[in-house]
Amino acid sequence: MTAWDILVIGAGHNGLVAACYLAKAGLKVCVVEKNDWIGGAAVSRELYPGFTYSNCSYVNSLFRPEIMRDLDLPKHGLQILPYEGGALMTEDGGYLGMFRDHDANRREIARHSKRDAEAYDRYARDVLRHCRFIRPMLMRTPPDPASFRPRDLAELAWLGKQMFGLSELAMMDMIRFWTMSIADYLDEYFENPAVKAYQAVGSIIGTALGPMSPGTAYVLLHHAMGDVDGNVGAWGYSRGGMGGVTKALTASLRAAGGEVITGAGVDRVLVKNGRSHGVVLANGDEVIARRVVSNMDVRRTFLKHVEETELPPEFVKRVKGFKTRGSSGKLNIALDGVPNFPALPKGAPNIKGDLHFTGTIEKMERAYDDWKSGHFSADPFQDCMIPTMIDPTMTPPGKHFMSCFVQYAPPKIEGRDWTDADRDAFRDACLNQIEAYAPGFKNLVLHVEVRTPRELEAEVGLTEGNIFQGELTFDQLLFNRPVPGYAQYRTPIRDLYLCGSSTHPGGGVMGAPGRNAAAEILRDMKLPAKDLSDAYPVL
Repeated sequence: MTAWDILVIGAGHNGLVAACYLAKAGLKVCVVEKNDWIGGAAVSRELYPGFTYSNCSYVNSLFRPEIMRDLDLPKHGLQILPYEGGALMTEDGGYLGMFRDHDANRREIARHSKRDAEAYDRYARDVLRHCRFIRPMLMRTPPDPASFRPRDLAELAWLGKQMFGLSELAMMDMIRFWTMSIADYLDEYFENPAVKAYQAVGSIIGTALGPMSPGTAYVLLHHAMGDVDGNVGAWGYSRGGMGGVTKALTASLRAAGGEVITGAGVDRVLVKNGRSHGVVLANGDEVIARRVVSNMDVRRTFLKHVEETELPPEFVKRVKGFKTRGSSGKLNIALDGVPNFPALPKGAPNIKGDLHFTGTIEKMERAYDDWKSGHFSADPFQDCMIPTMIDPTMTPPGKHFMSCFVQYAPPKIEGRDWTDADRDAFRDACLNQIEAYAPGFKNLVLHVEVRTPRELEAEVGLTEGNIFQGELTFDQLLFNRPVPGYAQYRTPIRDLYLCGSSTHPGGGVMGAPGRNAAAEILRDMKLPAKDLSDAYPVL
């Protein structure tokens, strides 16, 4: 029987990132994955002949450039293709276009409101200031504010220094921003409904909150602080689909001597005398390892795969209270050609980016009202993209792939499990909405894959279908993520760690949780952080 230094549960991107760093440090690393494919939610799959789908995550921005450099991911085939803006279609047949260029955005906003065009400079400046404040925290282990260890005290002092480096006005604005709704925040800048609706998009993606809910302004920041090729806030497609990210990570891992075993779901973590020493696979086989790292969310890890008797009761109570309310679904569509959106000028580059059909914040909020009532939204919010407008490698010539991320889809329908009939009705609501803005769209549809929270949980392991492995609300961030006292990737069981998105700094295809967890494991093993950019920050 092979004994490993490190066993990682789950070949999603964070699990692979952690495995890569640990393997590069000279450890014997194995990743076990329940599915027959690698990638978790960042995966490319051919589900219709000749078409490659990014059938879960679908765009890239948050993935940390430090990780790309450390793990030589471009050398292993990762290529990010930035896209040009997007568009929001309005009910009157018009549109609001957005672009990567700030001045182009300003001119476009001026078509709808000259006042808003003037305010856009101030808005962009303020959001960038918030991004600059939070970005340095992404690759740092959050301190334990109840600890008196020198390291935690030093990190708290560092955080305080960042805060007190702001002006009094900026500090107050920062605190307000973290706790207010995106609707209230945007009202302080803009008057035009379409301008506000487009800017609000990032505040509700993957979140069981409406745009009028407190805390959604921070969710906007979470989506705005990424970058592509050094352009903060830019987004792009991974060439060949989002599986390009995890394919490159797998190649990097194998180059460092690590191994991935697919079709190897974990039944339970082996624990003896308060210490983990491996796992039992679903087929009954035991895999022994000095340390176990779970890329599953905190609820799935401890409520499904660890015996409750091995855990402190207070910890179990907090884990059960960790919010993982799913709110999203996904349609992946094979198209026979490019849809025609009459609102967009012929040749407009906006079709290459994100497309939206919810023209006001009030319509977004009504879609959220459906979720609160236990239904999927009859008039949903959709984040639609056609990556093959930029990346033709995903489909046959002349054909296209369309990704539609949909809000709101509850984990259960009025308290009961989703049925196939519910899934079909959800699909029809989404397709009908697109048809209303692109007449003839449904005639182009060759195939549709529909993923409700039911499929996201069963196939990808996302509890309740939550794409972030837990809500990004202020009570579940920094030293509270996933639960107070256990925000440093360690758990009550010695040698059992977490590295997934339910840990700091949260969800998205970012890689930071996996990288940070690897740094803490190396610290515990008293090993040098080889090839880890700034693994042990100067405090």
